[in-house]
Amino acid sequence: MKTLRVITLGCSKNTVDTEHLLYQVRDSYEIVPEDDPCPVDVEAINTCGFIGDAKEQSIQVILEAAQKKKDGLVGRLLVFGCLSQRYPTELPDLIPEVDGWFGARELDSLVTALGCRPSPESAQKRILTSPGRPYAFFKISEGCNRRCSYCAIPFIRGPHKSVPIETLVAEARELAAQGIRELVIIAQDTTYYGLDIYGKRCLAQLLRELSKVEGIEWLRIHYSYPADFPEDVLDEMASNPKVCRYMDIPLQHISDGVLAAMHRGVDGAWTRALIGRMRERVPGVVLRTTMIVGHPGEGTREFNELLKFVKEARFPRLGAFTYSEEEGTYGAENLRDSVRPSTKKKRLDALMEAQRGISLAYNQSRIGTEEKVLADSLQDGVLVCRSEFESPEVDGEILVKAPSGIDAASLVGTFFNVRITGADEYDLIAEII
Repeated sequence: MKTLRVITLGCSKNTVDTEHLLYQVRDSYEIVPEDDPCPVDVEAINTCGFIGDAKEQSIQVILEAAQKKKDGLVGRLLVFGCLSQRYPTELPDLIPEVDGWFGARELDSLVTALGCRPSPESAQKRILTSPGRPYAFFKISEGCNRRCSYCAIPFIRGPHKSVPIETLVAEARELAAQGIRELVIIAQDTTYYGLDIYGKRCLAQLLRELSKVEGIEWLRIHYSYPADFPEDVLDEMASNPKVCRYMDIPLQHISDGVLAAMHRGVDGAWTRALIGRMRERVPGVVLRTTMIVGHPGEGTREFNELLKFVKEARFPRLGAFTYSEEEGTYGAENLRDSVRPSTKKKRLDALMEAQRGISLAYNQSRIGTEEKVLADSLQDGVLVCRSEFESPEVDGEILVKAPSGIDAASLVGTFFNVRITGADEYDLIAEII
């Protein structure tokens, strides 16, 4: 069999795309792990084109692969994903060593180029790229109908398209059979799910159906949009023990003027009220959010309002990044990027310094508590675990020293109870009860 290596860049949604691709070509290729540097017949690179840093990384990896091709270590070189979707005419001229370019919406064409026949019946089946890991990212829709001023995703990924509930339940069953215990539900906008095919928002219904899948114990929601938030999801989270009391909801800002410039469809009062209702209806819920600093229209007053809000709201999990002007977006074409880079950095540093104190205080408040955890891996005699309040790959971890007399490796992929004994601003220390 020919050998194929797929290098995946960018977000977890790209990881899912790669896993679907690998299943489609599994009978024709020996799949070489991404970190195996051996020569291969075909190397395919799944790119990111969201912001400047991601684009630069994608270009660098493609250039490195082109050099490997010149050196005889790679036969054919194929590139797909967001970067090639965004720049379909420019890239072939810049990097002629690439044998084929395929957009983020052209997976079937890529499968055909690999000499295989696309199979709609198996389009949702996957070969997991991290075997042994007890969680999987679970993409429930593609594309986005929002038009946030800073975001290129709608014209890269296209309009929102939900995957039918029955198809997702079948995929969940297959993942459970492979040892997956947690589904991290992702999309460009998870709360929009169902509108296009059912005429209403159906995320809560989807959660109910997925929770019936034997073997799946945790359902975790990411990438929720605050505008028109379907609050029956909160009822499901409060009553369904399989739905983690955890919500990733990117808010981006709190200033009315900045939110309007961002085209977010909400204002500061709406945002504060929504956060209040979430915490009231789901006691103990952990909210993760992201913020953008330096967006056009953000002056000193608007940033100070954001900083004050973050200190008051005390999100246990918060990430932030500086605004970057992306060609093709409303912001790039209609708004002046008026905040100097040095000012953006100072604001970002101030925001994250405040957040470090909030995160540390939250983690310290958990010392002495008993919590159910899932062990993701065993590293140097330490079980790397998470509770329902930590999402994989973006949040901290709970580190548990494996007690003597126990086969620690057998605990990976299982749930057990621990007592939290220590904390820093990111990770927790615990012992098995």
